[in-house]
Amino acid sequence: MDKKQFSERDICTKYITPALERAGWDITTQIREEFPLTRGRIIVRGKLHTRAQHKRADYVLFYKPNLPIAIIEAKDNKHSLGDGMQQGLGYAEMLQVPFVFSSNGDGFLFHNKITSDGTIERELGLDEFPSPQTLWQWWISHQGLNDAQQTLVTQDYYSDGSNKTPRYYQLLAINKTIEAIARGQNRILLVMATGTGKTFTAFQIIWRLWRSKAKKRILFLADRNILVDQTMTNDFKPFGSAMTKIQKRQANKSYEIYLSLYQAVTGTEEERNIYKQFSPGFFDLIVIDECHRGSAAADSAWREILDYFSAATQIGLTATPKETKEVSNIDYFGEPIYTYSLRQGIDDGFLAPYKVVRIDLDKDLSGWRPSKGMVDKHGNEIEDRIYNQRDFDKNLVLERRTQLVAQKVTEFLKQTNRFDKAIVFCENIDHAERMRQALNNENSDLVAQNSKYVMRITGDNEEGKAELDNFIFPESVYPVIATTSKLMTTGIDAQTCKLIVLDQRIQSMTEFKQIIGRGTRINEDYGKYYFTIIDFKRATELFADPDFDGDPVQIYEPKDLEDSPVPPDDPVDDPTDDPTDEGFIYPLDDGIGGFRLGDNGADQDGFRVRRYVVANVEVKVAAERVQYFDADGKLITESLKDYTRKTLAKEFASLNDFLRRWSDADKKQVIIEELANQGVFFEALAEEIGRDCDPFDLICHVAWDRPPLTRRERAEVVKQRNYFAQYGDQARRVLDALLQKYADEGVEPIEEPQILTIAPFTQFGTPVELIRAFGGLSQYQQALRELEQALYSA
Repeated sequence: MDKKQFSERDICTKYITPALERAGWDITTQIREEFPLTRGRIIVRGKLHTRAQHKRADYVLFYKPNLPIAIIEAKDNKHSLGDGMQQGLGYAEMLQVPFVFSSNGDGFLFHNKITSDGTIERELGLDEFPSPQTLWQWWISHQGLNDAQQTLVTQDYYSDGSNKTPRYYQLLAINKTIEAIARGQNRILLVMATGTGKTFTAFQIIWRLWRSKAKKRILFLADRNILVDQTMTNDFKPFGSAMTKIQKRQANKSYEIYLSLYQAVTGTEEERNIYKQFSPGFFDLIVIDECHRGSAAADSAWREILDYFSAATQIGLTATPKETKEVSNIDYFGEPIYTYSLRQGIDDGFLAPYKVVRIDLDKDLSGWRPSKGMVDKHGNEIEDRIYNQRDFDKNLVLERRTQLVAQKVTEFLKQTNRFDKAIVFCENIDHAERMRQALNNENSDLVAQNSKYVMRITGDNEEGKAELDNFIFPESVYPVIATTSKLMTTGIDAQTCKLIVLDQRIQSMTEFKQIIGRGTRINEDYGKYYFTIIDFKRATELFADPDFDGDPVQIYEPKDLEDSPVPPDDPVDDPTDDPTDEGFIYPLDDGIGGFRLGDNGADQDGFRVRRYVVANVEVKVAAERVQYFDADGKLITESLKDYTRKTLAKEFASLNDFLRRWSDADKKQVIIEELANQGVFFEALAEEIGRDCDPFDLICHVAWDRPPLTRRERAEVVKQRNYFAQYGDQARRVLDALLQKYADEGVEPIEEPQILTIAPFTQFGTPVELIRAFGGLSQYQQALRELEQALYSA
């Protein structure tokens, strides 16, 4: 058979794979075909979603499992030898491998990124493919790795026997970290967006170091008890009896893997610093999860531990490295060895995209000033000044504002799904409690069925904290809505959370990214493909900040005379961290619950009022708009029709251009899928236009204002033309049934080859008999094309 008649898959099976096996590549452990790289970005319009095209390499070659070294991109024999090279180079850049091959079955075009002889590309015969050892030797020579370093770098990953492979970015993070440690680097920072598997990545790093005996005693530090417990029962479970959790301030030195809250090993009194029961050289490796929360500060309790075990290799994990004048992850750990951002995760389809609903309240925009001598509901005279968004729910409570926020959140859930998990981020614990009450009143019917429909989950409330696991667990219906302030900003793996409500003034990019991260996980089993942010405090304006998902930038103050006197720009500081900020409450030392005199008034006993509570001031919605991200990740605010019109204008120069391409397409489904990948949702458009229309009519109507016909109307026009008269009885029955299928379901089903294997076609004869009625397969396909032309010429 002529090689040019073979499909791309045939070329792989008959020529490429045999060439690899002859070169010594093990098909079981070293060759992965159709290796998935990305899943395809989720594109959302209205209540519908689709995925863009995923990326998949034809071959990834591994020197050892999870150590990728080469890419092969295959094409059929109608293409030239090098036609797949540019595509392969793109995949190689993602996986950061040095060797790329392109093949059409005649041989290979070899691209060597690390060549020393100046010939970066050359052709190879099918029997000239390099062996695994050859490529590996070239690579380690280029890397400058000695035998001891190679032993560590090639240490096996943990495998549970399921052939589960880490995602491409996890492979990069793990391998880059191991290579850095092999070279002697002892301070390492890994930046990975929330939901991208930091803990799994950390486990594989620790496993390889531990199994190779490069690191014998390891300490994993976190700042939330739930993080430690989740880690032990999930990702770290394979460590088994070698692992322990430090608790009850007891240091048992008979284990190898230790997990701990940093609070469990430190204290204000010397005898409570349990970590000092271990010698400074006891641990070889310390991994600090969510390292932005403490270890970055030179005077933090975490840094005490890190300084004490300074001889150990230390790895910081975070989604949001903190960089301010006072706190710097980079200053301590160095530049990130690898960064995988929220934006990359969404673009690759591993993280959920989000819509943004911004609701501006009139008092937030214009401020509010009390009338002279006005008192609040508790009889306190309200200081006469203008109160604005900075004050609300801190110094001043407008009860109707809280009620309006609860009303709008409930309205959203009623229009989507009242049992979608939601987190409402409030200014403080008092605000979270008032929000719980307001949401209870707005949802009294469901609260009457189960009192845990709304729960306040804050650090001071044991009942609420006890429900945190149920909120996180996908199979637990209750709680549905959680009100919180700080407790749920980080480390909470809420896979099914579909709504994030921001009623908290957020000025810190670190905190903003952490909060957004509560919704970014995808859970397809529970229909979680995207989430929505309802923003009452304009916090999402931080999207416009160039630092949003950009590379971390260190901000510093010169310490030595030799340092440059020119500092970089400072970020906006979080006012909640500043005790001089207006509205900050100074707790008294006597423990009676009073507050020191502040700068905005005091009562007759010398204490300022903590916050005024005003019950009868009306609050209204000033503006409401929905925003979403398009296929390129750009935040836009426009209607579905407008977005579709712009997308079609980019794709088609004119109506005639569209009609020509539609007519020339062997399968209309190809054009429909291409447009869907760009975010054109035909079902949503049909619902908006209100007609049972074909995608052809939706496109012509939205882009060029042509009056749409329904599918049934188009089918009726074809019948009236007596189109079937040229065919025999059996062929006419098939065409008539195809026309009816089109009217009922659209053009896509009638283009599928298996259409003849289902009713009513099975009543007319077998597929072979039906195709023979047209004179053969090519004649049947021609009849189908002519039927479509008749449909769309109407």
